Amino acid sequence: MTGTTIVKTVFFAAPRETVWAFLTEKDKLAKWFHPANADLVQGEDYALLDRDSGEKLCWGSVLEMRPVSRLVWSFTVKPLNGAMTKVTWELEETAGGTRLSLNHEGVEPAAGEAAMSLLTALDRGWDEHFGKLRDTIKALILA
Repeated sequence: MTGTTIVKTVFFAAPRETVWAFLTEKDKLAKWFHPANADLVQGEDYALLDRDSGEKLCWGSVLEMRPVSRLVWSFTVKPLNGAMTKVTWELEETAGGTRLSLNHEGVEPAAGEAAMSLLTALDRGWDEHFGKLRDTIKALILA
């Protein structure tokens, strides 16, 4: 099923601690992704909410947290009807900054016949969110 894993890599001119905070802290998640119901904590459920209605958009559990290096979530959205996928974030130091890699797997078995439609939507969504994260961190560094 690796052919249907969404893989993204993004570089930031910021330390891993800064990027990590934007992946795990409620107020920082809201700046580039979706508002969260709380800071992310290993072993606990999370929900990412619609800015206007407060309705759950994405949710799951934090499966693993190795601060500033690795974060793993179970992840679902409404079209998956409660079936869980897995999102793994890896942060590595690089020349003057951080390399952030994302692997989003399990969409095909979770979505069945709708897998390609959902894969393309999620792929596009991750690109948009990473663009916002890049702009948000750049603005923070320049401030």
